[in-house]
Order: sequence, then structure tokens, then C-alpha cells
Amino acid sequence: MKDYRYSKDTVGYQPCSMADLNRAVSVLNGGGVVAFPTETYYGLAVDPLNPLALNHLFSLKQRAITKPILTLVDDRKSLSSLVQNIPILYEPLMEEFWPGPLTLIFPARLNLPTLLTAGTSTIGVRQSSHPFARQLLRAFGRPLTATSANISGRAAAVDAYEVKAQFGAKIDMVFDGGKTPGIVGSTIIGLEGDKLTLIREGVIPFTDILQVCKKTLHN
Repeated sequence: MKDYRYSKDTVGYQPCSMADLNRAVSVLNGGGVVAFPTETYYGLAVDPLNPLALNHLFSLKQRAITKPILTLVDDRKSLSSLVQNIPILYEPLMEEFWPGPLTLIFPARLNLPTLLTAGTSTIGVRQSSHPFARQLLRAFGRPLTATSANISGRAAAVDAYEVKAQFGAKIDMVFDGGKTPGIVGSTIIGLEGDKLTLIREGVIPFTDILQVCKKTLHN
């Protein structure tokens, strides 16, 4: 099966300095916004557990508060701060496609900010395969938001120049990690009872996801 993970051989990437990472962590801890590259588009990171930071993020993007915000984790251990449990059908998908452009919709922990979940009782999470996103997550030590870097209704930014063109100086820190693939976003999968549902087809075709589940059932 095709490997959908980010490849630094096909997209330019320069490692980030520790000084810049430390500065980014300070910005995030202070409720600020950091733009950074992911394996799909550039994303906007804030602390997902900080309601004031989330409110600032919605204001920047001019985004309706009825829309939940997707998040990134560095590893499975980090999931415990966001989700109630890991549905059994997600196990083979996480094994096959994480880290990578697959967002899974989990039952959300009850204490999460309403702005993050939009009152849905669910939370969308993926583990990024982009080396800078992973550096930033490890430095911060907690999950981050990963909503696309764009004003609602406009195209998502694929490089630092496009981020600055849309937001100007309104974002506290913009990392230039080269150009991102930017063709489509992550594939988003949810659950209805004991059945996988396609919420948004992105980089990973739904047929590949179903194939992994089918293979698991036959083993």
C-alpha cells in the first residue's frame, strides 16, 4: 500500500533551531498563534486547552464558532488529554496511517473547551508526519491545534509567504518550513455505531482505509 507520510526528499525542509522552538513555546504558553508547516498545508497552532487562545484563533480566521478545530498529537500517550477512549476500529488505522494525513474523530474528554469541540462531544486528532510539526509538538509537550492557515473561505496557505499574505502581522510567529504539498487536506474519518464513516476524503482514499480494516478482520 502507498506510503502517505510526508517525505523531506520531495518537499524542501530545513530543521528548526532550538532558539526558535523555545520562542514558539513561549508564544503558545502565552496564548499566541504560531503558523507552521504540516504534511498537507500550513497550520495555525494554539494551545487547544486555552479558551482565550482558541477565541483569538477563531477571530483571526473569521471562523464560525459552530465549526470544531482539529488537533495534532505527537504520540498515542498525548491522546489521553483529548479523548475518552480509542475505538477498536481505529487501532489498525493508527497503526497503518499514523503519523500521516489521517484525522480520526474520537469521543472527547468532558473537560475540553467548548470552542474546541463546538459542542459536538467529539474531537478530531491526527499524528503529523511533518518533521517540523513533530519538533514543535515535542517542544511544547502537549497537543496543538492544526486548523489550516487561512481566513475562512479562502485557500489554505501552502508556504510562509501565503500565510503572511493572508494574515499580515496578526500571527505572532510564522515558521518558514518550505512549501507543503497543499493538494488536499487530511482524510477525516468518524464512527457511526460500529461502522467507519467518511467525513472528508483527503490525501488517503477511503478505499485504502476500508482495505486496512478488511485485512484486519480477516487476520
